[in-house]
Amino acid sequence: MMQVITPEFYGVFAEELAEMHRLRYRVFKDRLQWDVEISGDMEVDEFDALHPIYLIQRARDHRIQGCVRMLPSMGPTMLREAFPALLDGNSFWESSRFALDVDDAARTTLHGLTSATYELFAGMLEFGLSRHLTDIVTVTDTRIERILRRAGWVLRRTGQPRRFGNTQAVAGYLEVSLECLARVRSAGKLRSPVLWEPAVTAA
Repeated sequence: MMQVITPEFYGVFAEELAEMHRLRYRVFKDRLQWDVEISGDMEVDEFDALHPIYLIQRARDHRIQGCVRMLPSMGPTMLREAFPALLDGNSFWESSRFALDVDDAARTTLHGLTSATYELFAGMLEFGLSRHLTDIVTVTDTRIERILRRAGWVLRRTGQPRRFGNTQAVAGYLEVSLECLARVRSAGKLRSPVLWEPAVTAA
């Protein structure tokens, strides 16, 4: 299951957000050894202070095992700060901090990818469609680019990869469409929507 956490629900889901930051620490600091900002056992950066929307992915036992951060590109984002020319004056949503930490017991694969990977991609597409987006812009590494391609969601590069530390980074656009969602669902054998978003009730 995928869950949307918007800023008005940060307090309600404070424990889930803390676990998400711990997951990011395990993935980006421990496993990938990126030069990231940390606070104790959590990975937190300046873009987390800009009230992003988080998509979190849960395992069958309800553990948080995946996440991605979404920010509207009309405000400060990783792409706008590092590669502002790539936006060409357009407004999109940016995805960043895509992380997945799946234990060995959950490594059932389809086309070499875990079912959790397909669910996370499908959740991003469902989120994009719910916000009437046509594209999600992202800066990722070439390893994730290959994973996206295997899942049927091809990154349209805006330039050649560049090395930052121990990472080959690449920027590009991910199309948001019913056709892309159908391809990801078919590849991952997902038979129903994966995304759940709590409703805001009137006071």
